[in-house]
Amino acid sequence: MESGSAASEVTAGELAAKVLVRNGVRAVFSLSGGHIFPFYDGCHREGIRIVDVRHEASAVFASEALAKLTRSPQVAILTAGPGVTNAVSAMTTAGFNGSPVVVLAGRAQEARWGSGSLQELDHVPIVAPVVKQAGTVHKVEDVEVELERAFRLAGSTHRGPVFLDFPLDVLFSSTAALEGATEIDRRGNWPVRAAQPAGGVAARPGSTEVGSVGELLVEAERPVLFAGSDVFWAGAWDQLRRLAELTETPVFANGLGRGCLPADHPLCFSRARPLVNEADLVVVVGTPLDFRLSFGHFGAAKVVHIADDQSQLASHVELASGLVGEIGAVLDAIAWSVGDEKGLSASAGRSHSEWVHRLSREEQGRRAMEVSNLSSEATPIHPLRIYGELRKRLDHNAIVIGDGGDFVSFAGRYIDSYEPGCWLDPGPFGCLGTGLGYAIGARIAHPDRQVVLLAGDGAFGFSGMDIDTLVRHGLACVIVVGNNGIWGLEKHPMKAIYGYDVAADLQPGCRYDLVAKALGAEGELVTDPAQVGPALDRALGCGAPYLVNVVTDPEVVYPRSSNLA
Repeated sequence: MESGSAASEVTAGELAAKVLVRNGVRAVFSLSGGHIFPFYDGCHREGIRIVDVRHEASAVFASEALAKLTRSPQVAILTAGPGVTNAVSAMTTAGFNGSPVVVLAGRAQEARWGSGSLQELDHVPIVAPVVKQAGTVHKVEDVEVELERAFRLAGSTHRGPVFLDFPLDVLFSSTAALEGATEIDRRGNWPVRAAQPAGGVAARPGSTEVGSVGELLVEAERPVLFAGSDVFWAGAWDQLRRLAELTETPVFANGLGRGCLPADHPLCFSRARPLVNEADLVVVVGTPLDFRLSFGHFGAAKVVHIADDQSQLASHVELASGLVGEIGAVLDAIAWSVGDEKGLSASAGRSHSEWVHRLSREEQGRRAMEVSNLSSEATPIHPLRIYGELRKRLDHNAIVIGDGGDFVSFAGRYIDSYEPGCWLDPGPFGCLGTGLGYAIGARIAHPDRQVVLLAGDGAFGFSGMDIDTLVRHGLACVIVVGNNGIWGLEKHPMKAIYGYDVAADLQPGCRYDLVAKALGAEGELVTDPAQVGPALDRALGCGAPYLVNVVTDPEVVYPRSSNLA
């Protein structure tokens, strides 16, 4: 404590809330529990909005969505015991997605630990494997320090969730607070961990390694850039566009990388993705070489992997180069090595026009083949009819959320993104039930934009009760349920393998719209393809939570090619 500073008593909850305010937190997500009342008191005093949900997983999912859309750490607050264990899958999802979520939790009393006190459970060893760091704050005097550290750690490379729990007696304690001064820097004096190159190389303008990647790009005949979520997290969409245009390199994207190059840009592709296996160079930026990218195997192509941290750099596949560093700086460094923004020195390399034209023909051809299904008059309704109607009605800055299996796989293929941060999905962990939490967070982040949740009927069952949260907190959202009455990802493959299927059917034509109405929202059932568009119009114009329950054909199978093994 600095000498001469006036002191007053402040509770642990108030200390925590002050740290949240200093870190730009304006809303927290939670489900009520006595262990965390002091947090609520602190947030109430500091004017932080408390959004209470119907399941703890939704609290973490909502905070993750807000973190994604603001590109800053956000907060979920969980009560002790089952409040924490209920949210483990959500914390795991945030971990796989590299989302900077700070999870605060209650804990049984420190003074009575070991005596079998109420909900006595050591959360830390349960949570530690799925978060960036987990710990317990044992003294009220440490609340500010540990929370500032948590925010810094969550937001530093490589981002991820941080968990802290607080014993009941610590949370209800008070300590002396400084007036007009603090021992902690306003954003903390905690150093952001620098990415360590180890197996890769630190990307610096003018370095040999960066120059070699630039040479690979301009000398390749059929190069491809693949942009992932870390391009978005780094805010590096301008750098991505500059490098793509300078080297005339086609761009594909996944996750939050979608929209970092607008879907209508001449170098942005999605439908022509099968031709990536004919590329001779694939530069993957800011996404793991996991099952979504064939584990880094693209035919005979050389592979360059660019990551923001050594921990994210692929080690299971031979790389032509691996660069580690802040994504925007790396892309700028490569562009600098190639030539200035006008591409004056790029002319020395090969022209990629023929390759771009080939991909464009493939893209246009595949889009033309989609038209019949996107406008299908078939009954039961073809799921693509939903996307054919929705695409006409989405604003370019609409936030589209996917939560489900086959139905959302179709969305990922047929919904185009034109701006960064407009597509939210569960990510590589594939956890169902993210949708309602993501919708809550998205509406908090952007109260004036379209928010559309595309949910499979199976996925809807995980978090559908949080329609009540949307209603209570006045959060408008359009929910489209693709209701085919089955677990599509399981039914069709099991039948193909065994000749029969079990445990893969849901209630045919289930009235999810009536569930929404019972929870205070609006909703309607659609069984006629001609009514899909008008129903979407009513939903988008409602200004309140609205569920469109579309009964779709269970025989339509998404043409899946991913190898998860």
